[in-house]
Amino acid sequence: MDRNKIFKAVDHTLLTQQATWSEIQQICDDAIKYGTASVCIPPSYVEAAKEYVGERMRVCTVIGFPNGYNTTAAKVFETEDALENGADEIDMVINIGDLRDKRFDRVLEEIRTIKAVCGDHVLKVIIETCLLTREEKIKMCQLVTEAGADYIKTSTGFSTGGATFEDIQLFKSHVGPKVKIKAAGGISSFEDAERFLELGAGRLGTSRIVKLAKAEGDHGKTEIDPGSY
Repeated sequence: MDRNKIFKAVDHTLLTQQATWSEIQQICDDAIKYGTASVCIPPSYVEAAKEYVGERMRVCTVIGFPNGYNTTAAKVFETEDALENGADEIDMVINIGDLRDKRFDRVLEEIRTIKAVCGDHVLKVIIETCLLTREEKIKMCQLVTEAGADYIKTSTGFSTGGATFEDIQLFKSHVGPKVKIKAAGGISSFEDAERFLELGAGRLGTSRIVKLAKAEGDHGKTEIDPGSY
């Protein structure tokens, strides 16, 4: 697979608590250089980052991150604020406690509410797969589809595990035809990235893919050996 195809699916991510503005600028520069789908950054940097990149790169940010147990009202405010500051895409974390308590109407309504605020802006719903049963993952595929969100996303990258091939296969079998899939957390090689895309992921949340390319001095033109995975 041509690496350009992989880069175009990457949300180049920096969400660590200690992230500085100079580091945010650097990932913006790298994202533009390698042609990633977006940069995914903390909400506090959205306004400055959007001014910095302009229309050269989409800016994504996170809502209710990383635990998801904020009230819906708080998530709505976060979303409105992010969009006003120039965010192009929103990645929200569900209330996992509501899901595990089988309060499905609350989970559904929250996603619907945030999507209504987003309007035409892309909304990705993070369900934190490592904390869920198979049945809960399937239920979230149904709820995300019913709520009209654009993507279902595996992970925050801040819990006990990240994306797995099995979860992407599970999502692909249970989401509606209009819902796309984002694999995030622990994607550490081009081989893994290629496999996630082959299984049905449309986006990859990762900081490592661009770092690998930079370390190799690769500008995205090298093809992956299909037998290397």
